[in-house]
Amino acid sequence: MVVLNKIYTRTGDAGTTALGTGERRAKNDLRFEAIGAIDEANSMVGLARVATANDPDCARVDAMLLCVQNDLFDFGADLCMPQADGTPDRDALRIVQSQVDRIERKIDELNRELAPLLSFVLPGGSAAAAALHLARTATRRAERLIVALANAPGEQVGEPALKYINRLSDFLFVAARYVNRKGEGDILWVPGQNR
Repeated sequence: MVVLNKIYTRTGDAGTTALGTGERRAKNDLRFEAIGAIDEANSMVGLARVATANDPDCARVDAMLLCVQNDLFDFGADLCMPQADGTPDRDALRIVQSQVDRIERKIDELNRELAPLLSFVLPGGSAAAAALHLARTATRRAERLIVALANAPGEQVGEPALKYINRLSDFLFVAARYVNRKGEGDILWVPGQNR
């Protein structure tokens, strides 16, 4: 269990902060940008949960979102402990394939109950769906940063982590449609409607 007694520190006053390994880097280092993007996506999922937590029709999705929030903390811990030489650190918390498999199952479960899409979906419909779309876009941005990190010289990101962040945005899209009365409340894009 993590115990946090002192919330503020002065070690970051000089524009640097430390990874879980103790290595200090600039706060705008790409790895910290990726960690921050995961934190932001997690906060957006939390915002979506405000809209799903008290709605009995959203209880199933809300339980899934709670699981996602815990996974995103695991993800932050994974990014915070970079592999120095490519050798797996058995003590480090990593995103693993079983987490990817679980989120894929959840996508399939929800998607089975949705009608096929005939157009792109505009973010909105219900408050819960709009919040899930917001979380989806934050997740996509996090994915772009994590891919950039994985491609940066000397940096590594595990394959399950890359898969998970990609599947998460898919899950959030499907969940948004699901809470929009299983797609009936979706607002579809009409190309060129306002020309």
